[in-house]
Amino acid sequence: MLNMADKIMGERVMDGNDWHPADIIAGLRKRGTTLAAISREAGLASSTLANALTRHWPKGERLIAEALNKRPEEIWPSRYQGISRGQGGEGEAD
Repeated sequence: MLNMADKIMGERVMDGNDWHPADIIAGLRKRGTTLAAISREAGLASSTLANALTRHWPKGERLIAEALNKRPEEIWPSRYQGISRGQGGEGEAD
């Protein structure tokens, strides 16, 4: 059973298999980058990409996953349960 600190992040309930936001940030730092740098490279405000840590945002999740050389569903499996690879992200805007 997950403790409350593992389950609740803001208003979103996290699945125990999702990467913890601190692990995502650490992974990016190990690769020599930051959320802010990836945001700016994508033409976004420096703080925008942080939204993907707490809420489903396919474009942001894809940008983070690419920087980590992973697929978004590997980082956030709870967000992609029941979604096949061919369906695309709901509400994704480029």
